[in-house]
Amino acid sequence: MDEFKACNLDFCPENILIDVLSYLNVRELVRAGRVCKRWKRLVKDQRLWRNVDLTSWKGVTSRILWVLLRQFLGCGLRSLRLRGLLLSARGGTFLSEAWLKALSTKCPRLSKLYLLHSDLRSLPSCRAFPPSLRALELCSCELPRDFFSQSLPAAPHDRAEATSSASQQRQEKRGKRLSCHSGIGIEKLALNNVPSFTDQHLQSLTSWERLSRLELRDTFRVTADGLQSCAVNAAVGVERLSRLKFLEIGVTGRQGYPLQMASLGLRAGWIGLEELSLGGKEVAPGLFCTSYLKDLKHLCLWACTLSELQVVRSCRSISGLRRLEFLDVIFQPRQIPDEEQGGGEERQDEEEGGADDDVSDGNRTQDGNDPFLSLRRSLTEKLPSCALVFTNCTVQINPD
Repeated sequence: MDEFKACNLDFCPENILIDVLSYLNVRELVRAGRVCKRWKRLVKDQRLWRNVDLTSWKGVTSRILWVLLRQFLGCGLRSLRLRGLLLSARGGTFLSEAWLKALSTKCPRLSKLYLLHSDLRSLPSCRAFPPSLRALELCSCELPRDFFSQSLPAAPHDRAEATSSASQQRQEKRGKRLSCHSGIGIEKLALNNVPSFTDQHLQSLTSWERLSRLELRDTFRVTADGLQSCAVNAAVGVERLSRLKFLEIGVTGRQGYPLQMASLGLRAGWIGLEELSLGGKEVAPGLFCTSYLKDLKHLCLWACTLSELQVVRSCRSISGLRRLEFLDVIFQPRQIPDEEQGGGEERQDEEEGGADDDVSDGNRTQDGNDPFLSLRRSLTEKLPSCALVFTNCTVQINPD
């Protein structure tokens, strides 16, 4: 027993201590660095600062961000999650242009940035973010008008002296510097509950050369015309979202905002779009336009109420569909006549081939207890090479 009493953390190897410290959050790590000189050195190990989450730390100010950047954050940082405060009474700005510039210099491997409740109107453009970013997610943030523009806006004194020769030379030099920089390297952009995002912001995304994944959740000011203007179609000489492979549109029906039905813009064709996710109020108009998406291979429907007839009629024209997912979907009771499913012989053939379908369902036990068996049979007949996935789906009970 005396030997165990003499043992303490000083005898543990450093790699074991680092594994133990990895279970602490950022605030607890900073406090642990004040224990002793050894712990202070261990806390600064970059393996502990690979994925930094500051969303649970309330009251983070710009001063705290500078302290973390100077003392802890370094080349090991890959993912960063920050939480600001909208309409804050604190002095100064939460994310300053100087801090973002220092972040890009000290953390050259930062690839993911998540911002929650942040006011970004003090930033001139998203080019203020580190150029190493590949994924950007904004949740409940405020954006300026030209936030997603490729070029930085001109300074006020440059606009005032635009007529002088000196200002013209400065503008030419500034244009050369911008042309030397490569385009925005963000490949994934996710917007969740950003009311200030409009069609103008969406049009600015057409100049992003590497954008392949775009998620728009509760972006109430995006219209069908805005989506249609960004689609890749036969138009020549107009910038489009040519590299977009995944598009998500979802409006949960928040009160106080008009319903724009932005998914009607999918009728433009969207050549090259392979994955589509529709949710909330955008599912019905989106299903109406899926027949125009010739390259679509993966379709996900979430948080909506659908009928079997609506799904079958909308998806039967998508011959290239390989995966169809239903997430938190409420299915209405079946009301179509049995003639539409075919005669008794055809129905028997479907039952014999139903066991070989390539489908997956967490709620499925046996064919007799499968509440989605009729929908499976119908979709298997129309889309024989499509895999079906049901997750947290329910069926309404007919009151009759």
